[in-house]
Amino acid sequence: MKLLPCGDRAVLIDCETLDEAQGWFAALHDDVDAVLGARTVLLRGEPSALRSLVDRSEPEDITAAEAGDAIEIAVTYDGPDLADVAEHTGMSEEEVVAAHTGKPWIVAFGGFAPGFAYLVGGDDRLVVPRRETPRTSVPAGAVGLAGEFSGVYPRSSPGGWQLIGHTDAVMFDVDRDPPALLTPGAPVRFVEA
Repeated sequence: MKLLPCGDRAVLIDCETLDEAQGWFAALHDDVDAVLGARTVLLRGEPSALRSLVDRSEPEDITAAEAGDAIEIAVTYDGPDLADVAEHTGMSEEEVVAAHTGKPWIVAFGGFAPGFAYLVGGDDRLVVPRRETPRTSVPAGAVGLAGEFSGVYPRSSPGGWQLIGHTDAVMFDVDRDPPALLTPGAPVRFVEA
């Protein structure tokens, strides 16, 4: 891990892996304004105080986050790429659904659009590449896979993930506290609608 300056009001923890970044975020986010990325944690505040906080802290074991109550997201597995994902993984469509719903995922970090959460920790057999040609429009609620991640599109937007289904769950609502349904560290369980 490297601790890097980031302007005059922040420092960046640059990590080797997503797991390490998640551990640092879990250890520090209650004490300081922190933003989790794929392999980084941005800490906002007075840099010398932040460096001192990091020096006296250690990353947490992120498996503890899995013990909480999972947020359930009901999915209709009818996505246009479900058959392609099945072919790529060597599974049937039913086995893809069973793998996607079989164990909890964990919100690694948010990004791309407000309310979009990158979920990790699912079945390793579901690691699939992004589409060769992204779609110009993916509907809100589309559930997809790309690399090690699963996610739900919070609004209509372009996208290149393999779409396996859709949900009616609202991923982002400015009138909700917090506005994003899925926040870093939260366990998520997909269930078949």
